[in-house]
Amino acid sequence: MRYEAIVELLDYATGHERSVRITTSENQEVVGIPTSVDRDPDALEVFLHPIGDEDTEIAVSLTHIRRVEIA
Repeated sequence: MRYEAIVELLDYATGHERSVRITTSENQEVVGIPTSVDRDPDALEVFLHPIGDEDTEIAVSLTHIRRVEIA
């Protein structure tokens, strides 16, 4: 996927509290609900809560995302 398409889908999911499945460039999968997308050049991350764990927030580098889809 193109970077712009990844960010657009993550922004949509964040605004609508939808869960996503992220596939990284290392073929790892993360499923969660995004809370914010940081496009600042010093950050380039998406923050999300894993499904079923509202107390944990993880960050995934936008530059390491190969694909994202609504889960």
